[in-house]
Amino acid sequence: MWHRKVLIAPLLAVSLTACQGENQQAGTLLGAVGGGLLGAAFSGGDHKGIAIALGALAGAWAGSEIGKSMDQRDRDAMRASTQNSLEYSESGVTSSWVNPDSGYSGTVTPQAAYREDSGQHCREYQQTVTIGGETVEAYGTACRQPDGSWKVVQSR
Repeated sequence: MWHRKVLIAPLLAVSLTACQGENQQAGTLLGAVGGGLLGAAFSGGDHKGIAIALGALAGAWAGSEIGKSMDQRDRDAMRASTQNSLEYSESGVTSSWVNPDSGYSGTVTPQAAYREDSGQHCREYQQTVTIGGETVEAYGTACRQPDGSWKVVQSR
């Protein structure tokens, strides 16, 4: 399901930041943005506006479904695993997390750290989430913040 892969990326980005309100609302908003961007990227000409609107609607729905299915413990487990993996894991080494109450799980695989021209340390990573037996994956880049935490600067 291509739309679930694209829309999970913004939700995974939320995993590295502070709680952004209700799961479903955050998922809806982030899904709408991701869907709209996807519609813009794959359309052109006279129908671009329609593609953006349809992408935003589909993204909002899918993001809402994913957002409402993950509870705070799921997000906490994903966030802790991601932060720990980005900070301590060797490149290419996969870390995993699981919430035994919901059965949801995921993995994080960081790549080599590098230094931006600004001097900031960053890492690309691959992340998966398995919900109800369906695994979706996303890719992103996170950079170390002055407080030592990692913040997503790009997700796809």
